[in-house]
Amino acid sequence: MTDPAAMRLDRFLWWSRLSASRNFARALAESGHLRIDGRRVERAHLPVRPGNILAFVAHGGRVRVVRVDALPHRRGPPAEAQGCYTELTPGTPSDKD
Repeated sequence: MTDPAAMRLDRFLWWSRLSASRNFARALAESGHLRIDGRRVERAHLPVRPGNILAFVAHGGRVRVVRVDALPHRRGPPAEAQGCYTELTPGTPSDKD
């Protein structure tokens, strides 16, 4: 993918620490339990861009909804990774409010 304003879905999930590993992120995307802007995803290589809304079943069966605010430049510390998205899951406090 050559678009600098986009990143592979599995890489975004891993680098933003929404997934513990890239393999788990790929499995999540390919399982069909993830949506980008309401569209069901079955491929880990689909592009993610700032402004996209991701909804997926997280560890423990809880549904998470996040808005992509920025694309990470690396898999950095958790505080840096959390700056790349805004948590939209109902009932979850947001650090950015």
